[in-house]
Amino acid sequence: TQYKTGKASLYAQGKRRYDRKQAGFGGQTKPVFHKKAKTTKKIVLRLQCNTCKAVCMHPLKRCKTFEIGGDKKGKGGLYQ
Repeated sequence: TQYKTGKASLYAQGKRRYDRKQAGFGGQTKPVFHKKAKTTKKIVLRLQCNTCKAVCMHPLKRCKTFEIGGDKKGKGGLYQ
């Protein structure tokens, strides 16, 4: 399967510190990053062993769209 980051915890130390700093008046207290340079992400496959359940990550190349088990492209365009 494709690796995706899990849901962020509300009780992690950084999140608690950030929420405490943001509370009250004074607006945004930390910098918000806007200069995104990359348009794609590296695709990472999360491979799990069927016998011992060991997990390893296998990074692939960058691509805009990624589909597991999609239709195979036949030669010659329309005819298959």
